[in-house]
Amino acid sequence: MADAPTLVVGLGNPGPRYAGNRHNVGFLVLDELARRAGGSFKAHRGRADVIETRFGPERVVLAKPKSFMNESGGPLASLRDFWKVPAERIVVAYDELDLPFATLRLKLGGGDNGHNGLKSITKSLGTRDYYRVRFGIGRPPGRQDPADYVLSDFSPVERRELPFLLDRAADAVESLLRDGLATAQNTFHTVESP
Repeated sequence: MADAPTLVVGLGNPGPRYAGNRHNVGFLVLDELARRAGGSFKAHRGRADVIETRFGPERVVLAKPKSFMNESGGPLASLRDFWKVPAERIVVAYDELDLPFATLRLKLGGGDNGHNGLKSITKSLGTRDYYRVRFGIGRPPGRQDPADYVLSDFSPVERRELPFLLDRAADAVESLLRDGLATAQNTFHTVESP
C-alpha cells in the first residue's frame, strides 16, 4: 500500500445551481488545487471527477464526487477501492458551521458534527480515521435554518475574501501532504492578524 496515492476529496453538490453555495466550499478548494496542478477534472467510473497529479514527490488524486453531499461516501469508497488507498491517506475538505467564517482547522478523525457528507463518508469507509480540512463558514444569522444557510451563496463581503481563503485552504492541504498534520496545524490554526 506504500505506493497508493493520497486521495484528496472536496465535498459539495454537483451542478451550476449549487456552485456558489457555502456547502460547496470543498469543491472550491479542489478547484484551486487543480489550478495549481495545471489539470482539468475528468469523469471517473467511481462517480467522481478526478485529476491524477503530484504535489512534490507525493502522488495525489484530487476528486469531486458527482453525488449529492449526503451521498458522498459511495463515490469516495469507490475511489478508495480503485486506487487501494488506506483511510490514513484520505483527506476531505468541507464546510464547517461551527467554525467562524475564514477559520481553517485540520484534524485526523473525529465525529461528523451533524455534517451529512461526513456521515455518509464515515459509514461508507467504515472508519472515522481520515484527515479533515475544515473550512469555517460560520453559523446562520438570526433564526435562519442551517440547511437553508449552507445552501445559500456566500455574501458579497465573504466573496471578496474568498479567493484569499481558498488559496490558504489549498496551502493547508499541500502542507498536510508535505509536512504532516502537526506542522500544518501549527501553521494554519494560528489566527491571522488583519
